[in-house]
Amino acid sequence: MISVMEINSSMAMHRSPLGLLALILLASAPISTRAADCSSTASPKLDWQECTKKNLMLQGSDLQGANLFSTDFSLTDLSGSNFKSANLEKASLVRASLEGSHAEGANFAKVEAYRASFANIAAEGASFAGAELQRANFGGARLSGASFEKAELGRADFDKAVLTGVKFSFANLSRADLSSAVFEGPATFERAFMFLTRIEGLDLSAAAGLEQAQIELACGDASTKLPSGLSTPATWPCPAEHE
Repeated sequence: MISVMEINSSMAMHRSPLGLLALILLASAPISTRAADCSSTASPKLDWQECTKKNLMLQGSDLQGANLFSTDFSLTDLSGSNFKSANLEKASLVRASLEGSHAEGANFAKVEAYRASFANIAAEGASFAGAELQRANFGGARLSGASFEKAELGRADFDKAVLTGVKFSFANLSRADLSSAVFEGPATFERAFMFLTRIEGLDLSAAAGLEQAQIELACGDASTKLPSGLSTPATWPCPAEHE
């Protein structure tokens, strides 16, 4: 903080009103912002930005509205926790479990979540844009209105997940399993990469952005319903895969 003596000295040298105002503003400005408190216990709106929270048992934590930007939760059990409106952008969730958590409106953009479990999570309106979600488990998840734009979803499992209004635009859905997902309204697949994406039995008649080239790559069957203008490929059904 600038001292009164320093201000008086500067005023003697700079008599203009604008110069005086600048000096007063400079003297009252904080010299730094508060650092993240990595040693604090889980609580709403805490700041764990860039903290390391690996391989911990944090089930049932209340992290509503917390700043978890770039936090490392690799291998951590966060099942049953509250992430409503929390910011987890660029967090590491590799092999972490968020099973049964609440994450409505949370920001998971650009997270690294290889083999993470989001089973039975409530994440309506959440953003997973640009996230690395290969082999992630979204079984039973409630994801209405969520965004997976530009996300990597290779071999992700959406068994019985509710995907009404979800945006998969530009996402990589290679070998992802949507075959038992629930679409109670339109979802967006604009330019999504759908190589061997499992869509057997799905009603995609209201889906937006689907093109014939995507359907030719995907794996459906006679019960798959497609938007008007698209036709069932002769290569359907695909043979079963063995991982």
